[in-house]
Amino acid sequence: MQFYTQEQMVNKHVGAKGTPAREEYDEQVELMLVGEAIRKARQAKSLSQEQLGEMVGVQKAQISRLENGKNLTLASICKLFKALGQQVSLDIPSIGRVALC
Repeated sequence: MQFYTQEQMVNKHVGAKGTPAREEYDEQVELMLVGEAIRKARQAKSLSQEQLGEMVGVQKAQISRLENGKNLTLASICKLFKALGQQVSLDIPSIGRVALC
């Protein structure tokens, strides 16, 4: 039996780094990870999606979409994490860690 790394499987089934399909895949994975971070931060504060939505002025359905990596913008990310009392920063390879909000 042969074993494959995750990178090998993604290269085979999605495409090599630098290809349009791979770029889209990597972006979707990153958005899902941001959504998961939002979910974990909300749950750590013992808030429901509805409660968080009330805090930032959106409906529960929008919180659900954001937690699933949909409709994410820097503004929405900042608004949510500020409401949760969390700081947001980006790791930019050429610059380092940069605080967003």
